[in-house]
Amino acid sequence: MQDIYIKPIKILIFIILICSGCATIVNLDLNSLYGQENTSNRKLPETLQPTNDSPTNLLYVEQVAPIIEGRCVVCHACYDAPCQLKMTSPEGIERGANKAKVYHGDRILAATPQRLFIDTLTTPKWRERGFYPVLNEREQTSQANTQASVLAKMLTLKQEYPQPDGKLLDQRFDVSIDRSQSCPTMEEYPSYAKNQPYAGMPYALPELTDKEHNILMGWIEDGAHMPGPAPISATLQKAADKLEAFLNAKNLKMQLSARYIYEHLFSSHLYFSELTEDDTQPQFFNLVRSKTPSGEPIVPIATRRPFDEPGVQRVYYRLQAVHSTIVAKAHQPYAIHQELTDKWQKWFVDAEYTVKKLPSYKPEVAANPLTAFTQLPVNARYRFMLERAQNTIMGYIKGPVCRGQVALNVINDRFWVYFIKPELATSSKVNEFYLSQQDNLHLPAEKDSTAFAVGWLEYASHQGDYMRARHTFMTETLEDGQHFTANDIWDGDGENDNATLTVFRHFDNATVVKGLVGKQPKTAWVIDYALLERIHYLLVAGFDVYGNYGHQLMTRLYMDFLRIEGESNFLAYMPAKTRRTELASWYQKASPELTSFVEGKITPFEQPTAIDFKTTEHKKELFEIFAKRVTKVQPTKFKIQDSDLSSNSQALLQQLNNIKGMGASILPELSMIMVEPKGSEHTEIFTLVRNSAHFNVNSLFSEEDNRDPKNDNVTLVHGLLGSYPDAFWRVKESDLAKMVAKAQQISTEQDYAAFLDSFGVRRTDKNFWEFSDKINYTFMEQNPIEGGWLDYNRLENR
Repeated sequence: MQDIYIKPIKILIFIILICSGCATIVNLDLNSLYGQENTSNRKLPETLQPTNDSPTNLLYVEQVAPIIEGRCVVCHACYDAPCQLKMTSPEGIERGANKAKVYHGDRILAATPQRLFIDTLTTPKWRERGFYPVLNEREQTSQANTQASVLAKMLTLKQEYPQPDGKLLDQRFDVSIDRSQSCPTMEEYPSYAKNQPYAGMPYALPELTDKEHNILMGWIEDGAHMPGPAPISATLQKAADKLEAFLNAKNLKMQLSARYIYEHLFSSHLYFSELTEDDTQPQFFNLVRSKTPSGEPIVPIATRRPFDEPGVQRVYYRLQAVHSTIVAKAHQPYAIHQELTDKWQKWFVDAEYTVKKLPSYKPEVAANPLTAFTQLPVNARYRFMLERAQNTIMGYIKGPVCRGQVALNVINDRFWVYFIKPELATSSKVNEFYLSQQDNLHLPAEKDSTAFAVGWLEYASHQGDYMRARHTFMTETLEDGQHFTANDIWDGDGENDNATLTVFRHFDNATVVKGLVGKQPKTAWVIDYALLERIHYLLVAGFDVYGNYGHQLMTRLYMDFLRIEGESNFLAYMPAKTRRTELASWYQKASPELTSFVEGKITPFEQPTAIDFKTTEHKKELFEIFAKRVTKVQPTKFKIQDSDLSSNSQALLQQLNNIKGMGASILPELSMIMVEPKGSEHTEIFTLVRNSAHFNVNSLFSEEDNRDPKNDNVTLVHGLLGSYPDAFWRVKESDLAKMVAKAQQISTEQDYAAFLDSFGVRRTDKNFWEFSDKINYTFMEQNPIEGGWLDYNRLENR
């Protein structure tokens, strides 16, 4: 019996030795042919001084970079870029790839952050962190540059095994978002190519043209030269120096204010709008913490979170120029101009308050803004966030995540957002109430990035205590009957179009736009200061994409409380009986735990609304009442009638909004539509958004069980909405009637497939890249500030 088990073990050991031996042989062969790997063999971007008129620089800028952006960046741009190969900058390409997944939801311990331009700044240091090269780092010869480069091999493999003909990709291709990754090093490449010959790059998309392929291969053969970052203009440098001087004033008042500003803008792309020419993309900057003051090279302080202990006696807030390709998913443009900085001066500097001591960076203090920034006036904090409310909320959509289903399944697929006006939300009594509730408003980030998901009941208890105290406070403070009217709602001070927002969820990603877009939604939120602040610190400042399972789970569970709080604020404007009926309709089939929480903590608020309703459709009427309040600041963007199509064509497109139920449920999350008018090169772009209905959104793992597809619907907007298209449609304006009719007739997967046969641009389409270029360039030309490259990691295969 013993021999039976010994033989397989011997065989297994033999196989392992053979396999490891093969790798060694390949490695030795590469070494003998091309020399040892060493980053010093290459001229790295971080060591180069740009000379914009050199032939190698011009080649890269004018010919190579456009191909990399249009064919590579569209998949290799975010944290979920395959193999962590981020190709948005020369530094990212030189850094190379890594086999570890950033999105690894069941890890027990937090992972080491691997953020480009933050966690380390040089290619040799990235090698120490486990990144391996995709360009040749052996002897720099023409042969070695192509034969010892993973990138060159992957491009060549695609040319040797181009994408098979056919409407759909077969079983050789896996385009699911959670597909297993193959990340071969140069030594592993022969086995990879043998086992996956159709896995060349671009993966699961059409191959490059011969011209594009030859440009890239010629560039790689000549050493894959990539220039260092070009210096910014003297005018921009002067503006950056001025803002840095403001943020780095020595007094405690400004040090605390700058810390607050930084912790809210660290994920944004700042730009100087007064120095930006029309129809051109501006120079963007990241606001970073540095060990060095203005005038010296920036030395980033690399911490997991923006509020972590910096490890230096004095933090300097610096503007780091962004030289990477702008991609829509991670792009939050934030305009800096004199009017805005004057407001900062008024709110943070001229206001009468005293800062006696800077707050600690200990997690129990720094992770909670309601504790860390008690010395700053609530008015300053709330006004700062409201001024750019879209950016504040957008942070949790475009901030530190690229794949957020765990965080996003806590919200409905489309809802409207309103805000309590500052005069009501920041009074001295309100501030005193917030101070009294610090013990009830702890956030999960206080537990760091390696946490155990055992605290839900504790957080629920504290949130329940807070809600009860809040209801009591409102009942006692607002008992004169003058409140819970439309006058409570911020109207943007008559000029700010951030007063209302629409949030669209697209399963594991989302979009935030200004204004009330689409038909009246199922739910809405009314947000006050404390809620807005906690949303930011829970999902942006305090969220760690490299955190462990417990950290991410607790973040998701806590967001349930914040959603319910925002919804409850909205319900408070309805009659008491309607509140309960409406809430019950929002939480059908809810878990016993959530039902108990909602019934015990939410419904006790019984103060009557001061709105005199004229109809029995209270929610519909309330939306109309609020709409009148914010009419002056409603943006016109996304309206179909703003397109240049004929009125008849616009009316036809409007009919798509009538698709609902099972017909809507078959459509993907985001369909981007290009309409080509007759006799014109100008194209019109639209986006059809599917809004998935749910019985409730409190389930973490069984979302499909909570789906209510018979109530699915769609929203059509003019322009591009979202960053991750699922499907592309292309139609001539003369064929709109036919397209709309076929779309309305979709009731099965077969119907949808037939529709795509007529109007779809599938990932297998031979003209895919021509279409891709056109839609991306149209997007960026029409939106030079907000525009960026789309991401194709969600493109469907059906």
